Amino acid sequence: MKKLLALCFPLVLSASLAHAQQGVTKDEILIGSIQDLSGPIAGFGKQARFGMQLAVDEINELGGINGRKLRVIFEDSGYDPKKAVLAAQKLVNQDKIFMMVGHLGTAQNLATMPVLFEKNIVNFMPITSSKEMHEPFNRLKYAFGPSYFDQMRTSAPKLVKEKGAKKVCTLYQDDEFGLEVMRGAEAGLKTIAMEFTEKTTYKRGATDFSSQVAKLQSSGCDFVVLGTIVRETIGTIATARKMGYSPTFLGSNAAYTELVHRLGGPAMNGFYATNTVQTPYLDDASQPIRFWATKYKTKFNEDPTVLSIYGYLFVDTFAKAATKAGPKLSTESFIKAMDTMTIPPDIFGGTQSTFSPTKHFGTETSRMSQILDGKWKVVSDYPNAPASSGTQK
Repeated sequence: MKKLLALCFPLVLSASLAHAQQGVTKDEILIGSIQDLSGPIAGFGKQARFGMQLAVDEINELGGINGRKLRVIFEDSGYDPKKAVLAAQKLVNQDKIFMMVGHLGTAQNLATMPVLFEKNIVNFMPITSSKEMHEPFNRLKYAFGPSYFDQMRTSAPKLVKEKGAKKVCTLYQDDEFGLEVMRGAEAGLKTIAMEFTEKTTYKRGATDFSSQVAKLQSSGCDFVVLGTIVRETIGTIATARKMGYSPTFLGSNAAYTELVHRLGGPAMNGFYATNTVQTPYLDDASQPIRFWATKYKTKFNEDPTVLSIYGYLFVDTFAKAATKAGPKLSTESFIKAMDTMTIPPDIFGGTQSTFSPTKHFGTETSRMSQILDGKWKVVSDYPNAPASSGTQK
């Protein structure tokens, strides 16, 4: 009998370990996030990290998720896909995270997805609007939407017509992110029988845009679609102003951040960008936003940005789905819960998001804002979408 028990015990232990969910213990849920903390968009990475940490702290103060505390491990990609892969391998194989949440960057997410999917780990709410975050469909992909493609497909032709633009050009980052912005605008222009007069690109991490701007100016373009992020947006517009070149500039939500007008100054006035949540100014007309922004600044001694909101909301959404999944949290129970989620409009101006077993992105709609007098102002609301609870006008 003792020999039989001795033989059976390893089998029982092996079966138990086989059914254990990585990253979930009796007392803790461990998630991971990869941010740019040292590269060209480190400002984004820091703000997203702070927003995520604020949400984690609030969740834990309220007792956690079904009795488990939530913990997040952050790794730095430097906005380099190769470094992102190394960070993902560490989080998955060494730290043994349950889920990847709020990973920043298009190329970086695409590079790390195979590492996650091999271990049945969900890539949850990456901080990028690339349609590849939910296309092609994969049960382990969840995105907040809308894609850069859809943002530009709908907003570019609308603003071009409104401005009466005659020639449209584009400057975009030479990677998956920039290409998607350009292609979305290109598709939108076709709906109004127009096409780009000129296209020009820059390499990720570039700091000098004088030759690209000169090319756009010489082409006579009065409207420029920007597939840029923060530093590149500021550099392009500032260079154009110095050259006496003042077309209408339109960017995606990758360029919608208070860092643009705070770092770029008055030269950024007039710039348009798509967005799904609003910048949380401390003097905002919305009392809930003021309260949240003050709490954030008290904790981190910095004003929050839209990236802070993304980080905060994505962790909050994760917690809601994990709570709904119940005490026996696993990848399968989380997916089952998430596929029935409807996220109502939030205080930051976000519209309603819905998920299903065949739809793993929240919404297709975005709105448009413009920098006026040094602040972002909403100038075009969501088309045919439920009213948001944000109050910025």
